[in-house]
Amino acid sequence: MPDFTERRRMMVDTQIRPSDVTKYPIIEAMLAVPREKFVPDAQREAAYADQNVPLGGGRVLLEPRTLAKMLDAVDLQNDELVLDVGCGLGYSTAVAARIAQMVIGVEEDEAMAADAQELLSETGADNAIVHTGPLAEGAAEHGAYDVILVQGGAEDLPAALLDQLKDGGRVAALMVTGALGEVKIGYKSGGRISWRFEFNASAPVLPGFAAAREFAL
Repeated sequence: MPDFTERRRMMVDTQIRPSDVTKYPIIEAMLAVPREKFVPDAQREAAYADQNVPLGGGRVLLEPRTLAKMLDAVDLQNDELVLDVGCGLGYSTAVAARIAQMVIGVEEDEAMAADAQELLSETGADNAIVHTGPLAEGAAEHGAYDVILVQGGAEDLPAALLDQLKDGGRVAALMVTGALGEVKIGYKSGGRISWRFEFNASAPVLPGFAAAREFAL
């Protein structure tokens, strides 16, 4: 039987720490949350690889480095309310829940959302819930949020989602242009968001996050 505890330690030692992620709450969370439980059974052997893990339907679980650096860049605090968009089977929500005060995961695939809620309960993430609905709509009834995390690629961020961010809050998104992806952190002030580049990464564009296409006649 695979020693997943050892694989978690190796993931942190070979993927997370070398990427300059040293904040203790992030290291502790990624050592504690059993990533192998939050992927399809057929992908358990690949759960700790330094790559995105397919979840089905064109969706992925972001590679460990990308999630860790995203959490590091957004500087998540233990008194904050977080919206985790595109949570899939709940891994990112579980990790964030070990750092933040409360996390609302959003998942539009009903089967994945149900599995995510069950897995979060099984792994003791009592300060996390999963909202089932379109990713682009977020979960306004639980906001406003201190931090929004987008767990996949985005060509465009819906205004309805950004409206749920508190003034003074931060949003982390993997912005995709063609084949290139850049994780950026947005800071909301006075109702406007200013963006800062953090690092390169890649992931498929999430449903509802593609840019509007213009068709010429």
